[in-house]
Amino acid sequence: MKPDFSKFFTPYNDPESGVTFYILTKKVASLQQGFYFVNSSLSRDNRFLWFYCAFPPSNSGKYGRTLGVIDFEKMTINHYPETAFSDVSPYVCDDGGVYWATEHCICFRGPLPNDKVEIITNHPDDLFGTKIFKQVATHLTMSPNKKEFFFDAQSGNDFFAGTINITNGKYEVWQKFDRLYNHGQICPVNENIALLAQENMTDLITGIKTRYEDRLWILKRNGEFKPIFPQKTRVTHEWWDKDGKHLFAVNQIEQMGGPAIIRVNIETAEVENLWQGRYWHAHDFDRARLLVADQHHLTDFYRGCPSRVIFINRDTGKSVNILSLNPEHHTVGSVYHIDPHPRFSFDGSLIVFTTTVRGEVDVAIALTEDLLKFTS
Repeated sequence: MKPDFSKFFTPYNDPESGVTFYILTKKVASLQQGFYFVNSSLSRDNRFLWFYCAFPPSNSGKYGRTLGVIDFEKMTINHYPETAFSDVSPYVCDDGGVYWATEHCICFRGPLPNDKVEIITNHPDDLFGTKIFKQVATHLTMSPNKKEFFFDAQSGNDFFAGTINITNGKYEVWQKFDRLYNHGQICPVNENIALLAQENMTDLITGIKTRYEDRLWILKRNGEFKPIFPQKTRVTHEWWDKDGKHLFAVNQIEQMGGPAIIRVNIETAEVENLWQGRYWHAHDFDRARLLVADQHHLTDFYRGCPSRVIFINRDTGKSVNILSLNPEHHTVGSVYHIDPHPRFSFDGSLIVFTTTVRGEVDVAIALTEDLLKFTS
């Protein structure tokens, strides 16, 4: 369905590009933001839009934000305080229900006010015990057979990844690690393969920080774990191609013909440069026929720094700014991870992102059909 923005949204016309997008100005929380770009915030039919909620100075981008949802069919908006989640774990189902992780369990609820919360599983003591809880999943991703979620966990200084059976709640550990790998994403066509990202880490006891050196790794259910590239390679913000044979990633440095947004063959490590330039986060539609990204231009990066959101039509090679300037915005402690994180809807008709153009943190939606008019 095509959402009706007339009730809860306010149109905003970018003064430089002329693009109009729509800002969620109806408030159920003082801070409202779009999802991290790996998981869709929209149901498959675009009826339900979920978004992150926070009430500064409480909680953070690591734990304690909650969820709000718009029902575009009934034209209602609700906030569900019982949905406090860890990391960016929420996963929206095709029909609009949502799963999320807490420090104790995996939960589910439907999108309607009378729907009840179900606890899918409690985190097992043999894996988490009484150690300091760090995370159970950066973002829950569902297996193609709809039976499991992939997880990438840290408990104390123990690191491990695998799957959680949605029906019986059983955890299956595929592999344990000696350092942090996160941003786990199960393959969209093969439930026995997952992507992991080597990540910067801080020792929970000593506070010593270790930088990542080799970003992209493939983990198989049989425990096989190896990097995609034969040499150490630094890229960021990766996601699966829908074919399950390639990954997309953001290459921000001068390597492999970049900087550029790239597509990588997971078997051969062959790299295709799709969109030259230094980008931050990105997402694709129709195997990168269309791309959306955000950018910042700072050497000394900080949360809440100025940014922009940009769209490219690779059929024509033309691009346009959706938002030419997301102004600098400081939240309490800069802890809410308010990057734009643009992402296409399942059908490619909408792009959801976070904006600070009104001087607060808001959810925004752009219509792809409008952007195609600017880039035809």
